[in-house]
Amino acid sequence: MFHRVRRLFTIKNKFEAYLVIYGLGTGAVERGMHYLHRFPGIGGWMLFLLCPVAVFMAGAKILDSFDVPE
Repeated sequence: MFHRVRRLFTIKNKFEAYLVIYGLGTGAVERGMHYLHRFPGIGGWMLFLLCPVAVFMAGAKILDSFDVPE
């Protein structure tokens, strides 16, 4: 039973990886907008820019986990 539940949370192909990265990116931009509202000025913009950078790094790690056909 645990194996069947675990399969639901496993990324099996690149299409699913792109969907996960899209979801992470959407959430990061939303969080960045909250930072802009909460911290006006340069501090808010810096926090806003760091949110998508974290998604870029996580997305690269997710995509590197797949084998590239040669």
